[in-house]
Amino acid sequence: MATDNTLTIAGIQQRCFTDKKRSWKQTEQHIQTAVAQGAELIVLQELHATQYFCQIESTDFFDLAEPIDGPTFHFLSQQAKQHQVVIVGSIFERRAPGLYHNTAIVLERDGSLAGFYRKMHIPDDPGFYEKFYFTPGDYTETQGFHPIDTSVGRLGVLVCWDQWYPEAARLMALRGADMLIYPTAIGWDPSDDTEEQNRQLDAWIIVQRGHSVANNLPVISMNRVGHEPDPSKQSQGIEFWGNSFMTGPQGEFLQQAQHQEETVLIAHLDRKRCEQVRRIWPYFRDRRVDAFKELSARYLDAKKNL
Repeated sequence: MATDNTLTIAGIQQRCFTDKKRSWKQTEQHIQTAVAQGAELIVLQELHATQYFCQIESTDFFDLAEPIDGPTFHFLSQQAKQHQVVIVGSIFERRAPGLYHNTAIVLERDGSLAGFYRKMHIPDDPGFYEKFYFTPGDYTETQGFHPIDTSVGRLGVLVCWDQWYPEAARLMALRGADMLIYPTAIGWDPSDDTEEQNRQLDAWIIVQRGHSVANNLPVISMNRVGHEPDPSKQSQGIEFWGNSFMTGPQGEFLQQAQHQEETVLIAHLDRKRCEQVRRIWPYFRDRRVDAFKELSARYLDAKKNL
């Protein structure tokens, strides 16, 4: 039961479909489950309205893009207003002709747009050809690594590949984020052996728990599940590994899903705990900000003339 000192958070881990309406229907059912368990904040996974189209490069997939206030926004807006919850969703954003983003949108309890975040780090790896589709988000006084203010707190919303970068988490924390949220779409190449798959999954979990520890903040990381075939049939596709999880401000697991099943995770966050932890682990107090200037360099070459 939520109180003034607790926040009930739900995270939805689900399969996705090529048909947006079918994906929305699945999401709607999970939202109802979350609301029935008292959720005040609901977090969805990355690009949850469609299958993960970035396995190949095809201009046809740009037809899936929509404006921020497009169909997915209206679906989530209706859900937020109907159930009086804050929802973190995700869209393939068409900002202008030829300009597209991987964008997280945050809906307030009344269905209004509280804010949005355009993915800053864009990968380009076999099976994850996102640079073909997405322009990195702008970094301005209001866009980039800025938390989004909502009725349930300041949400440090980032997206998938951002989760590997401690700088992004730190900047959100320095701007007063109450939690870090990562809508995600990541999985295994089925041709990799079990040992390699386990190493990848462990690394994904460890790095995000590290952000939680280093910033004394809860982390909510929601991933998809299920096998999605390669549309070109040139590979075995991607087996999305699920394992969505939530941690407390010392990196402790609050909830964790399995790798094959659709799941609604529910966690009750103690709103005061981050303050209590920071009093005994005062990382921010001891930061040597005078010695960090070189972090803005791409790489610190050994020879100055390189």
